[in-house]
Amino acid sequence: MLADIYFSVPLQVSFPNGVTRSFESVHDTVDFLENEWPLRHGERYKRAREKCRAALYRMTPVAIAREAFVAACLEADLPVQGLPPAWNRSGPSSPPRMSA
Repeated sequence: MLADIYFSVPLQVSFPNGVTRSFESVHDTVDFLENEWPLRHGERYKRAREKCRAALYRMTPVAIAREAFVAACLEADLPVQGLPPAWNRSGPSSPPRMSA
């Protein structure tokens, strides 16, 4: 299994039924695009699948994959917004320290 690659700014997608879902990593987006995507067509959908898969193998920058996913969401009329990183959602102003 490939190591997951996280977005610097997670995404939140809103669905027509009122449900929202957060996407924090490339793996989240690939899984969603391949298994749950509401429209299995569209140029931006195809590009998002391609770029997100390539990012998993470190062949495309994560930022490019993220932007391709955002474009696919907009193509499918799914509102999307950026979220603060998980470590910053409830207070601290810097990422948690890593212990050796």
